Amino acid sequence: MSNPILALIPSGYNTGTVYSILPNDGSGDFTYDRDTPTDGTRVRKDGLIEQMGNDIPRLDWLNSNCPSLLLEPQRINLAYYSEQIDNAYWIKTGVSVTANQTTSPDGTLSADKLQRTSTGADRLAKAFDKTASVAQNFTLSVFVKKGDSRYATLSLQGDYPDRAYLQYDFEQGTINASIDFVDFTILSTKAENYNNGWVRLSFAVSTDAHSSITVLISPKNDVVTTALTDSSDSCFMYVWGIQLEKDTYSTSYIKTEDGSATRNADVCTDAGNADLFDITEGSFYIDVTPFINDDSSRYISLSDGSSDNRIEYQLRSSANAIDVLCEGQNGGLEVQRTITISFNTRNKLLATFDDSSFKIYVNGSLDFTDTSFTKPTSLNRLSFANNSNNFAYQGKAHDVRVYDRVLTEAEAIKLTT
Repeated sequence: MSNPILALIPSGYNTGTVYSILPNDGSGDFTYDRDTPTDGTRVRKDGLIEQMGNDIPRLDWLNSNCPSLLLEPQRINLAYYSEQIDNAYWIKTGVSVTANQTTSPDGTLSADKLQRTSTGADRLAKAFDKTASVAQNFTLSVFVKKGDSRYATLSLQGDYPDRAYLQYDFEQGTINASIDFVDFTILSTKAENYNNGWVRLSFAVSTDAHSSITVLISPKNDVVTTALTDSSDSCFMYVWGIQLEKDTYSTSYIKTEDGSATRNADVCTDAGNADLFDITEGSFYIDVTPFINDDSSRYISLSDGSSDNRIEYQLRSSANAIDVLCEGQNGGLEVQRTITISFNTRNKLLATFDDSSFKIYVNGSLDFTDTSFTKPTSLNRLSFANNSNNFAYQGKAHDVRVYDRVLTEAEAIKLTT
């Protein structure tokens, strides 16, 4: 298979720039922006969490042998003192906290020990205001590490007993229970392994009947909820990096101190130029893990900046679908194909075009062929956004390529498998 004219296999970056490995003259590099009051974070190759400053792209190695380009929406961590649960901000009932007892996921001695002091009700807690009777989604995520407790239990609670809870089994390495009660609906749960025995637990809920929502965290030896008793009066676990977000899934860790913290969205656009993309036929490949997004469509596009001349991948998590669109010069005949995909899952797609046909390959198979279309020409930009650089893509990018020829069916199937 011949080399692509542009290839982004995430490996190099600088302030405001994501480097493509091809071409090597810089014309295929992306412009990157994340102008934010709070540093974004990524997972380094050694497994440690690292803060990345303004406009520094995030190549993330979480649970992978190769990095991906991490492109996330704007998010706010509502929980203050995310790494300091000994602070009085966090209310302790039936538990004690000893600060800085073990190495945290960022490699510093900053993780706290959370220990039971009673067999009665126990919890580390904090209440957050919300508008009563207005439907809202919340996601709680917490890094936990085994001490001598069997379980870690997290809850999001309204007016007791209305709540949802998740319990993680340290010995089995699995979430062993997730239960929702009146006015709470669990949307998703997740346990992700990090370096040195750390696990990031997260769960998302929807609720609309309460004027506040309370975060509850506790170590357990019994299979019970956070609010109930336990057979142990001394079991403990380690806790670090508490994060509460108003959305349906957790994003990368956002550190807070004496207030909430906002990480702005990642925007990555404008690779290539008219000379690079001066092609009469071609192949446009993406290897991505798209995140569930809001009701807006999110895009990856090859275009001339107009709505008349483009190939776009339009990701719609509300429909579990990706629309692949091809439109030619001066409003030529448009082709659009809707394909069902799984979000938060890796997908490989390839679109090819020449004078005779437009084809789409999806995860190892030829999905679609059309011969009644107008070929795009005069392309000059590749963006993780739509043709006008709006509705930025949200997810991980593993590999993106443009070829100046149509790949054969065998090549296309091999590339997308």
